[in-house]
Amino acid sequence: MRPVDDHIASVQNGELGLRMKIGIVLPQGWVQEYAGWDPAQAWARTVELARQSERLGFESVWLYDHFQTFPRPTDEITFEAFTGLSALATLTSRVRLGHLVLCAGYRNPALVAKMIGTLDVISGGRIDLGIGAGWKQDEFLAYGYGFPSLADRLGLLADSLEIIRAMLGPGRATFSGAHARVEDAVNLPKGLQEPRVPIIVGGNGPRVTWRLAARHADELNLDNAGPEEVRAALPVIADRCREIGRDPDSLRLSCLAPRVRADTAGKERRELLASYRAAGLHRVMLMLRSSVHGDEALERLAEDATAAGAELMR
Repeated sequence: MRPVDDHIASVQNGELGLRMKIGIVLPQGWVQEYAGWDPAQAWARTVELARQSERLGFESVWLYDHFQTFPRPTDEITFEAFTGLSALATLTSRVRLGHLVLCAGYRNPALVAKMIGTLDVISGGRIDLGIGAGWKQDEFLAYGYGFPSLADRLGLLADSLEIIRAMLGPGRATFSGAHARVEDAVNLPKGLQEPRVPIIVGGNGPRVTWRLAARHADELNLDNAGPEEVRAALPVIADRCREIGRDPDSLRLSCLAPRVRADTAGKERRELLASYRAAGLHRVMLMLRSSVHGDEALERLAEDATAAGAELMR
């Protein structure tokens, strides 16, 4: 296994042969981009943008796992992520689909694994399972979950990852943790992808979340992180892998780009994407609030991505 410093240098110098892909976080109303819209028209626009993303060659489309608007709850549309992604799986044919990311506290983890296995079959093997500890206190409280401590939310995430991996792996699943358990649980279908549906752990916590990603995940997703933050995280993430004897190169890294920088077309965004690519990201996800108003927003992003050396799936 290569030393951590050598790993970082090889990633930053492009020696690993990585080709950064681009994912699109579709509008669903969470940042009030559908304020005042008719729900049917809003959903039709989300579908249009998913199909446009596929036509333009973006690698993946994503939905947030949120129930009510941000930064404060308003009486406006927020489409639910699991049902939304299920519908999009039947309305697209090539683009990958995922949640960015599921909140472990909102659903029983065995049920999540069951739903993901079914969704992977529906989509023809195009699902990525993203999951994190959750943070949006107003949603937890409004929907009757309470708001557990951060330690308890991370503990549930750890148990959820154990259960989900067991449920998506061979045979039946048995696991007993402090926050969740399964016993001799059957999960068929497990999905179409081999060896299983890829797992993404989302979060910026170096002490717990990144250790959970190193132990359980195929990919770690950093939230709202700029290129400088990505570079600073690389040695710590590599060290978390080394702690358990894992090759750091085997844990893919992605990030959700800050919304304002992501939605600024032209030179600034090209430099942003090029910097992410130089940092060695597997993919970067961008939300363009402006995309609800016209097709040119995604078209301009495709141009900027190509100029920055990102890979479009054409």
